[in-house]
Amino acid sequence: MPSDVDLTVRPATPEDADTLAALFLDARAAAYPAIPHPVHPPDDVRRWMRSRFDAPATELWLAEDRGSVVGLLLLEEDWLHSLYVSPDRTGDGIGTVLLDLAKSLRPRRLGLWVFETNLGARRFYDRHGFVELRRTDGSENEERQPDIEMAWPGDRTSPPR
Repeated sequence: MPSDVDLTVRPATPEDADTLAALFLDARAAAYPAIPHPVHPPDDVRRWMRSRFDAPATELWLAEDRGSVVGLLLLEEDWLHSLYVSPDRTGDGIGTVLLDLAKSLRPRRLGLWVFETNLGARRFYDRHGFVELRRTDGSENEERQPDIEMAWPGDRTSPPR
């Protein structure tokens, strides 16, 4: 991570929801075509992000640099639902910090889905110990795009949660 980064990671609050939704949308837009455009309009994404604070077994974290939100992590049970970094901060190590947090919070196992076309994310997760479990044709995801289920097998020395 560059030395001029002053990164803080903390649990997100409902007051952060709109900022996190904006980051989610910006990151998705910047990653196109590796990641398909969201199928829901921005207002629906904002509502969905706000709803995550009331969802059971869900944790939402954010990374800030000098008060600006630069990353988000959404965990649902033992699934990494979302990990996004501000497009202008990709490569600064923020994703690694958030992924390390996710692993520490889910030491036994962590699963995720990644679009087949998202080669950068696939390489990132592979570097961090995730393995491919299966591929699908995308018929079960909202975007209808081929995807890959990956998992981090966890630290086998950790006691069960």
